[in-house]
Amino acid sequence: MLEVTPMAAEVINELTSQSEGTSDDIGLRFALATEQDSQAALELSLSEVVDGDEVVAAPAGAKVIMEPAAAQYLDDKVLDVRQDDEGNPAFAIARQDPPGEGQQS
Repeated sequence: MLEVTPMAAEVINELTSQSEGTSDDIGLRFALATEQDSQAALELSLSEVVDGDEVVAAPAGAKVIMEPAAAQYLDDKVLDVRQDDEGNPAFAIARQDPPGEGQQS
């Protein structure tokens, strides 16, 4: 299942609080789109849950909504936030560490 870092959850909460409507019903939505060269790409939007979507409850009440194909793609990923070249927050997706790796004994 997609893991959401506390920093990503904070940015999601900021985005949803600025959107119109009830922020409790809105989350960051991932959809899988096919580009012209047949490469899959993730589309991000602020949206409400649609039937069939998978929802991840993130830290601080943030909500990540994924359409089924995006949920399958993001199953072993971590959603984080990094700063872009201009210092603005940008979402970043990375692979989760396999169990037992990346942890010190």
